[in-house]
Amino acid sequence: MTRNEKMIERKAARKLDIDINKLRVDKTKTGDVVFVILCVLVIIICVLPMINLLAKSLSGSDYLVKREVYLLPKGFNLGAYKTVLSDMKYIRAFVWTAFLTVVGTILSLTMTILCAYPLIFDNLKGRNAFNVLVTITMFFNAGTIPEYLLMKSLHLLDNPLVLVVPYCLSVFNMIIMKNFFFGIPMSLRESAEMDGASFFQVLRKIYIPLSKPVIATLALFYAVGRWNGYSDALMFIKEPKYYPIQLLLYNIINNINSVDVATQEGFTTPGLSESLKAAVVMFSTIPILCVYPWLQQYFISGVTVGAVKE
Repeated sequence: MTRNEKMIERKAARKLDIDINKLRVDKTKTGDVVFVILCVLVIIICVLPMINLLAKSLSGSDYLVKREVYLLPKGFNLGAYKTVLSDMKYIRAFVWTAFLTVVGTILSLTMTILCAYPLIFDNLKGRNAFNVLVTITMFFNAGTIPEYLLMKSLHLLDNPLVLVVPYCLSVFNMIIMKNFFFGIPMSLRESAEMDGASFFQVLRKIYIPLSKPVIATLALFYAVGRWNGYSDALMFIKEPKYYPIQLLLYNIINNINSVDVATQEGFTTPGLSESLKAAVVMFSTIPILCVYPWLQQYFISGVTVGAVKE
């Protein structure tokens, strides 16, 4: 093969590499565009119901009766919000739910950490048995009636503790926390123990500071779960002063049918029930949405790092 032929062959190979790289770049750009379009569609699907509720909560009753409100409010009216903010039962339920969320989240994180941390020690006697006993509760439970009888025997019915204590530990979240702890180098713990650090000092000074991403993520899970929870209050609480905001909203939605019947008979203001329901939904949803931006920086790393054991 002559020198010219070799040069021609090299140029052809180089051109082929350039074409292949260009094709890969084009495919990557096409994939990115498709992914962005799908994300935008998902965002629109998630946001549109909230926009519709906001528009209903700010619209006049006449437009709501005619079903003319979609994405923009018509007949701007703050009457529903004034009703919510002037009624002490909504304010009391809101404050009570916020208190339950804070206390429940702190207690749940404490229980999760205290359950996950000992299970990473190889020398813990019966560790495998503890793992099985804890994990099996994630798949099997006694059922609603035995649970109700248990709460009754513990004198937790109509007791605010029933909204916090029975659900203070999620086994799924505990497994995420435990796997995150496994990912922390053991040499750090061994060095601290050689320096005389105790069991809890290692936890407090090494594991907890290094676990901020997963702690923030699980705090968000627990907070959202408690804020949106109403089934436990529905089953175990009869005293209205202990109703969380979601149970109050549940009762309002259940009473909408009777209000609509009364509206048809002319006993109430037409459209007021729909506007009030939308206002209460916004009133109970926006506060927990405001928590996400504060924890966003930890959220992604906390979910991915703690999900798989190395």
